[in-house]
Amino acid sequence: MGWDVNMVNHDTVIPVAKISFRARHSFLLFIVVSILIASVVIVISMIMYNGSGAAQLDLSRPGYVNVRSQATTNGDDFQMYSSTGVISKDVIVEFKALYDSQAQKIKVVDAFGGDPLSPDALYPPATQKPAF
Repeated sequence: MGWDVNMVNHDTVIPVAKISFRARHSFLLFIVVSILIASVVIVISMIMYNGSGAAQLDLSRPGYVNVRSQATTNGDDFQMYSSTGVISKDVIVEFKALYDSQAQKIKVVDAFGGDPLSPDALYPPATQKPAF
């Protein structure tokens, strides 16, 4: 085509690189991948929390308002176990005995009964029950 009246050359072609999908949407992909990773980590941690039995020990849950008063904090019957020292067969037997005695006390509470989900347990006396 050549030069026009205004002295502009129309023969010059400036190559434009094609931008990939990943480059155009990198921030959006970053956000989506971050949310997916966070969700996977949360699911794994909740599975571990419920599977390990820690959920049954968590007295801060609303379902255990009635049981909190039964929790003892003085530790008269709880013997602390040393976290350092030599590991021998006698030490393992002693630890298992202490662990089993504490585990039996935990198993007495019925964590899967209906009481933790009752309206009285879910709504403390200081709050009003919602009108459904």
